[in-house]
Amino acid sequence: MAEILFPALFILLALGLPVAFAMAISVFAALSLASSYPNIVVVKEMFSGLDSFPLLAVPFFILAAEIMTAGAVTLAVLRLAQALVGHHKGGLGHANVVSSAMFAGISGSALADAAGPGSMMIRMMERGGYDRAYAGALTIASSVVGPIIPPSITMIIYAMQDQQVSVGSLFMAGVLPGVLITVLVLVANARVSRIRGYASGAPMPPLAEIGRIAVHALPALLLIVLIVGGIRFGIFTPTEASVIAVFYALFVGMFVYRSIKLRDLPETILRAALIAGAVLLILGAARAFAWILIIEGIPQFLAETIIAWDLSPVVFLLAVNVLLLAFGLFMDPLPGVMILVPILAPISLALGIDPDHFAIIVIVNLTIGLTTPPVGSLIFVVSSAVKLRPSTLIGEMPPFFIALATALLLITFVPVLSTWLPAVSGF
Repeated sequence: MAEILFPALFILLALGLPVAFAMAISVFAALSLASSYPNIVVVKEMFSGLDSFPLLAVPFFILAAEIMTAGAVTLAVLRLAQALVGHHKGGLGHANVVSSAMFAGISGSALADAAGPGSMMIRMMERGGYDRAYAGALTIASSVVGPIIPPSITMIIYAMQDQQVSVGSLFMAGVLPGVLITVLVLVANARVSRIRGYASGAPMPPLAEIGRIAVHALPALLLIVLIVGGIRFGIFTPTEASVIAVFYALFVGMFVYRSIKLRDLPETILRAALIAGAVLLILGAARAFAWILIIEGIPQFLAETIIAWDLSPVVFLLAVNVLLLAFGLFMDPLPGVMILVPILAPISLALGIDPDHFAIIVIVNLTIGLTTPPVGSLIFVVSSAVKLRPSTLIGEMPPFFIALATALLLITFVPVLSTWLPAVSGF
């Protein structure tokens, strides 16, 4: 069946079909043309992939993010980012990067970062004299931290595929790598800003003003503390944390920022349902796709082959980086996690690689895939926002590809970046 499954998938992706439909149709084609299994098996496997209590966290975190991204909350985060770094050379670009890092602690999604505060920052940067294509490329790069700084939908899915890690430990493991990526993208923006003369005309605000803006933004930023702290101290499970996040978001939006009215909730819930439906459809199709691979014995064959090569951990991690970066050219992170983690995680464990460390390597790799053609979702989201061709945005990406590649190498070969916080926090 594999001889039909993979060609069908690549052809459908090349034709521009959404990933979920491409995977589901390729599975149907493989079953129909090369097996005696009935097609109803695909539906069964898709349902089995979604019949999970921990997976309930995904739609609830999406709903919490939709509630928290109401205008007043987003503006509070943007104003704080601009107050902290907006006065430096390339200040509006720095504010774009810092706001993405802050917003990552609210949304857990790279696409939400780009579509929410990212699109607002692009308009601000263009009015401030930045080239529109550069502002879009910077937004693409800065949004990478969305699934890495907790809470993260991708980490929830990863923990379901690898029993050696927990959602809480992955949340803690992602903090320092997320900060590292943010710093390196800031460095890249500073260098480009010096070359192109992107100066900030805004003076540094008085400390009292920065403090006032920080206090105003604090309720939004406390969401990450509530989620991670509650999980760490055993107050609630990750799934329960997602529900609590919804109620906290409602409280903040309705009573603190007063940006949400009861009449707005049906539309907000509908948007969250559409996003969650798309995500869950991808996960269900990925489960059916992975089932074909398992019954064909492909994961076992690959695992035995790699183990027979007797690779050192360093060479194995280099090979994994190349594989995942190539895989990310054609596949989004969520199906990538569901297909590849059951194959690669046991091998990394056998080689003595820390499970949290390996998980962050996988997640960062696949998230970087969102910035690379031909299927990079961030490119198309931002392209739509700035009304530019994807190729124009890609032309501005090389400085940020260098920053992201540097971050990936440091995360890969400096394990303490991923393992220190889970260890000191007791995970």
